[in-house]
Amino acid sequence: MDGSQKIGGDGVWRVGVDSGGTFTDVCMFNQNTGRIAVWKVSSTPDDPSRGIAQGVEEGMDACGADNAAAAISYLGHGTTVATNALITQRGARVGLLTTEGFRDLLEIGRQKRPDLYDLFASKPPTLVPRALRFELPERILQDGEIARPLDEDAVRSAARALKAAGVEAVAICFLYAFVNPVHEQQARRIVEQELPDAFICASHEIAPEFREFERLSTATVNAYLGPIMHRYISRLTPRLQDLGLPVPPHLTQSNGGVVRFEVAAQTPVRAVLSGPSTGVVAAQAIGAQAGYPDIITFDMGGTSSDVALMAQGRTAQVNEATVHGYPIKAPMLDIHTVGAGGGSIASIDSGGLLKVGPESAGADPGPVCYGRGASEPTVTDANIVLQVLNPTHLLDGRMEVRRDLAVAAISAMAERLGMDVMDTAQGIISVVTANMAKAIRVISVQRGHDPRGYALMAFGGAGPLHAVRLAQELGMARVIIPRNPGILCAMGLLLTDLRADFSTTRLIPLQDSELSAISDAVAHVGAEAAKWFESEGLPEDQRRSNRRVDLRYEGQNYELSIAVPDGAITADTIVRLKQGFAAAHERMYGFAVPEERILCVTFRAEALGLVQKAELPVRPLGGADASGAVAGSRAVWFPETRAFTDSTLYARDRLAPGMVFAGPAIVEQMDTTTLVPPGVTVRVDEIDNLVLELSDVR
Repeated sequence: MDGSQKIGGDGVWRVGVDSGGTFTDVCMFNQNTGRIAVWKVSSTPDDPSRGIAQGVEEGMDACGADNAAAAISYLGHGTTVATNALITQRGARVGLLTTEGFRDLLEIGRQKRPDLYDLFASKPPTLVPRALRFELPERILQDGEIARPLDEDAVRSAARALKAAGVEAVAICFLYAFVNPVHEQQARRIVEQELPDAFICASHEIAPEFREFERLSTATVNAYLGPIMHRYISRLTPRLQDLGLPVPPHLTQSNGGVVRFEVAAQTPVRAVLSGPSTGVVAAQAIGAQAGYPDIITFDMGGTSSDVALMAQGRTAQVNEATVHGYPIKAPMLDIHTVGAGGGSIASIDSGGLLKVGPESAGADPGPVCYGRGASEPTVTDANIVLQVLNPTHLLDGRMEVRRDLAVAAISAMAERLGMDVMDTAQGIISVVTANMAKAIRVISVQRGHDPRGYALMAFGGAGPLHAVRLAQELGMARVIIPRNPGILCAMGLLLTDLRADFSTTRLIPLQDSELSAISDAVAHVGAEAAKWFESEGLPEDQRRSNRRVDLRYEGQNYELSIAVPDGAITADTIVRLKQGFAAAHERMYGFAVPEERILCVTFRAEALGLVQKAELPVRPLGGADASGAVAGSRAVWFPETRAFTDSTLYARDRLAPGMVFAGPAIVEQMDTTTLVPPGVTVRVDEIDNLVLELSDVR
């Protein structure tokens, strides 16, 4: 269905849905008119598909779309199902088949403590208990030669034992399977015969790269999440079909791209950052259009905060990361997450000090002010008590809140701390701000970037509430609030492309005598990308691909990923790769060794299927007078004065490009609230961003 078609006279809509722990956000873009609309409903943790279907249906109805879901030409979805299952240890019961002698590798790992100087640091639970890990007679050498054939009878016996143990999923990982996968393929066929209903993952299918522990961990996590994602998608798909959705839905991956539901169901490990990745994609598009190529993104939702650094308009991507304690070899945007959200619970630790998070009240029962029986105060309750948030209702009046309940909960905590109620509420905000500042320092200061040289782009339902306080903590002078920050992750689904990544590990010296071998490796991943383009039915003019190779000096343990120039692999390609590696090594480590031999390690291809994207509307700048957007005033408690201060309320939908105003002020809109403390000036730019300038930063 193309953008020229009309359905019910209302045009064709592209829809993005982001399902979070507290709210489900919907963003809708009309391909014919360029209109962008947003909607928000409470999430339904018992069955997320219910909230998603409700959000799509209500959102389309609110747009006045004829035939509602039948008018949708594309639906993209971001979810936290995979990452939540990993965090809460609620994945499937998994069995493991591995090479003889490697049964305990999953527990041994790299023998590295999470924190070098913490003698009591503990590793996350092993996803497969030892009784369900089976080692099998087989051995493939590093060059792919079979030194010992696979014992198929042993595979069958192990599969039957796993079936008797009631496993839902099986991970298969043999030594050097990334070079020669024949034994994993044999084992998979046997397991499929013995456990026809189980989810099966072979390591060469999900991570055909070297480093046996990381490959094993990735295959195991994928198997652990597989049945969970299958059940999620099997519930959601019929609900969307019942709405009359005429197109196959897509799910976003950790790399910021999207794939069809059936592909995502097979590779859930690549969706552990499904939710936050599209927020970064949207922030990148907004930053580029607004003229801010260097930004730090700050996405604060109900349960967690996600931060990423964007230098010169690009967010770094990693091909391996540790997610909630588990190493994963999969392409993902470099996003750091901390358990600090609007629903984060405040408590008093064993030392009598105030602590916030990582535990969260979630959507049910939610914060105390929701009136659903919760008794432990949250960050949202603190903002209600301070009256930074509307003390009577949220979501444009669709959700009532009770300040008296929040005051009572924080008063009880204040009494235990021996503090004033308002100081305690502000203390909760200060602690959660410190937690978020620590996360930003991880992706900036610890990697050689000074956050003071970046703008902070805040989004998520709670991001604009805390953005200025966070910027002050970090010494940042500028904050950007997009037009619809509460649903930016959903909007990002309308600004991203279809994407798949392919890789193969081949140790080859980077030298002219190896041109043929290097060319073959590049061609191999290129062919994988070409097959994916065909499977997606993408026409030639919508296909884009990028090639990279991970390089290292001989003897080094880690690689740097360098872009492979377009065209045939020639002697000039070798020269340019060496130059690119030297520059990257200098930037990362402060030196380069021109005479040292360089090794190619892993060859990669990124395949992009270009789609029509939502366009951010541009409006001409008008006058600076913002009085027409004033919606009233509210007394807000500020730590600067330690008192309630009368603050001007602005309605976001009445603010127009060119308008300027100063704090103390509050900007309210359906999906979020923006705090503008005293001394902060706000202007509205041509794409309706609020640009906050801080005159006094540390």
